[in-house]
Amino acid sequence: MFELDHDLAQDIVDRAMAILPCNVNVMDSQGLILGSGEPERINTRHEGAQLVLANARIVELDVEAAKCLKGVQPGINLPLMLDGRLMGVLGLTGDPQQLRTYAQLVRMTAEMLLAQRHMQVEQQWRRQRCDDLLALLLGGSGDSPRLVDEARQLGLKPQLPRVPCLFELESGPAAETLASWLMSRYPDSWCVSPARQSLLWCRPASATLDEVRLLDKLQRHGWQVQRLAIGSPAQSLEQLRRGYRRVRDLLAYGREVLPAERTLTLARYRLPALLWRHRNDDALDELLEPLQRIRAKDASGQLLATLRAWCAHDGQSQACADALGIHRNSLRYRLERIAELSEVDPLRLEGMLSLYLGLQLLAADA
Repeated sequence: MFELDHDLAQDIVDRAMAILPCNVNVMDSQGLILGSGEPERINTRHEGAQLVLANARIVELDVEAAKCLKGVQPGINLPLMLDGRLMGVLGLTGDPQQLRTYAQLVRMTAEMLLAQRHMQVEQQWRRQRCDDLLALLLGGSGDSPRLVDEARQLGLKPQLPRVPCLFELESGPAAETLASWLMSRYPDSWCVSPARQSLLWCRPASATLDEVRLLDKLQRHGWQVQRLAIGSPAQSLEQLRRGYRRVRDLLAYGREVLPAERTLTLARYRLPALLWRHRNDDALDELLEPLQRIRAKDASGQLLATLRAWCAHDGQSQACADALGIHRNSLRYRLERIAELSEVDPLRLEGMLSLYLGLQLLAADA
């Protein structure tokens, strides 16, 4: 529950005393002085404030009345209210008759500051709770009806189809500031930062996205995106959790195999990313054996580069030769050499597929 604290009380005092020729005190809901123009009075009890708290009304004290109370000077004491709740007491030292008008103005200002601080605290709590909820929804306990219901109450719309996108930032402002930027421009987005330079962005599936323009815009704002992995639309929380794991694998694949690629889509690299996730499985070793035989006799890396280009151009001879800057006859010779060393024919669909799958398990420098 929101309460007056020393910092807020002293802020009210400092603002009031900047324009008023009298001392100002701010007391909490127990009558303890939290802020004062007289520092020695802070953390002492104010009996005049206790009268205000007991009756929820303004209490004016002249010289004679002040003498009857402990820790009190002549002045006027007013209740500070927030949404109908008595939060504390504002006290001005001096002749009550001369302070009445000033006191009401200062009280109005103080209550405005109270409301503003309360709103800030509420917003901060809401942001933190939303962050905690998102982490839980995307984690192992994300199907809990209680969590899903709370997410709905906070306006997170857990039923909305979303696309998981994982940013890897090279430099620039922290991921938290990127999250704020994205959520302000793409309503109903979810953002979770697994690390300082990493951000999971679950954007609404209905939002159109031009990846190139987005990355250019982010760069102009100071974010250097090293790579962005984009998943498939998820219709449920379970699908979204699976999608997060897929884009995480996709990002790891791109980092090792395609370091020059800034944008990686699951639609294009689904199979390579899946293989990369299981690259340490013994059952996949047979896919690497033909490539290891090629690499043993390919000191310059020319044959592996040719094979990558061959797969990238779907076995189209002219397109592959043009991409490599060589004649088709030279390409044919290299493919024959690849078949000889690997004992797999890249001109046949089965052989090309086997070699292609093996290439997905090799790092970029292999």
